[in-house]
Amino acid sequence: MTIDASFPTGPRAQVDRTARAKLLSGLNRSDRAFSLLTRAAAIFVLITLGAIFVALFLGSLLAFKTFGLGFFTTESWNPVTEKFGALAPIYGTIVTSAIAMLVAVPISIGIAIFLTELCPMPLRRPIGIAIELLAGIPSIIYGIWGLFFFAPALQQYVQPEVIAFFKPFPVLNQLFAGPPYGIGILTASLILAMMVLPFITAVCRDVFDTVPPVLKEAAYGLGWTTREVVKNVVIPYTRVGIIGGVMLGLGRALGETMAVTFVIGNAHRISASILAPGTTISATIANEFTEAVGDVYTSSLIALGLILFFITFIVLALARLMLMRIEKKAGA
Repeated sequence: MTIDASFPTGPRAQVDRTARAKLLSGLNRSDRAFSLLTRAAAIFVLITLGAIFVALFLGSLLAFKTFGLGFFTTESWNPVTEKFGALAPIYGTIVTSAIAMLVAVPISIGIAIFLTELCPMPLRRPIGIAIELLAGIPSIIYGIWGLFFFAPALQQYVQPEVIAFFKPFPVLNQLFAGPPYGIGILTASLILAMMVLPFITAVCRDVFDTVPPVLKEAAYGLGWTTREVVKNVVIPYTRVGIIGGVMLGLGRALGETMAVTFVIGNAHRISASILAPGTTISATIANEFTEAVGDVYTSSLIALGLILFFITFIVLALARLMLMRIEKKAGA
């Protein structure tokens, strides 16, 4: 009978098996502890989200009981008579975010394409760092700059020319009508575009860098131009990441407060012109929460917060659904 040397026997073998068992037991305990810790972190996020929703819902019950569905369809906002409607802030939030994304998304994708495909190597890092520094500027700095420099420049040089240019066109003359205030929905939208641009650019640049070089080299080998490579290789390969970056910027635009408060004009009315002053949900809450007197007034402001919560949730849910459909289509 022969003894396999790979399975030692005797007292020393028993000690080795005991030490191995202790080591495996310790690893199992640490793995279970790590699993419980990460699960607790995920549950904590859900509990926090639920607590925010419950707090906003309970705080806004009085406003919904008082005004009913009229709270969503009424433009009037009068603290003196305690008549409140959320239509103007909802309109301002959606319009400013939409215009900001229309401006920021093409510019951000263009900058990311330039940095990854066209920019000389010595300039890529400095330009990338400069763009990322824009994301670190506090929003109140954007607001101050917008109020004292950007808005006066628009009022004096840009808005009069825009009003005169679109005046002969039937529909566009209403969209760009009115005196050049400087501050207003368009100004707030442009400030928002500047604020979300570095976030979208950073995400797009990172996902563009994940494209395998062999794909682009093969496309160039077929004689494609840079534009064709970007259109047919880079964009299709990274479309999921691009949409994720756009949704990140949109979430920032929907909830931005201080910069918008400085330059939007804070007028509770809906105007067909994007040059006119307006307001957003976050700007209304920031301006009036400390001055809210009375339960109905406070409850109405909390109801605005709940509406913004739902708008953000719906936007992110739709973005996630879009990403799932794109991934499913790509897999098929």
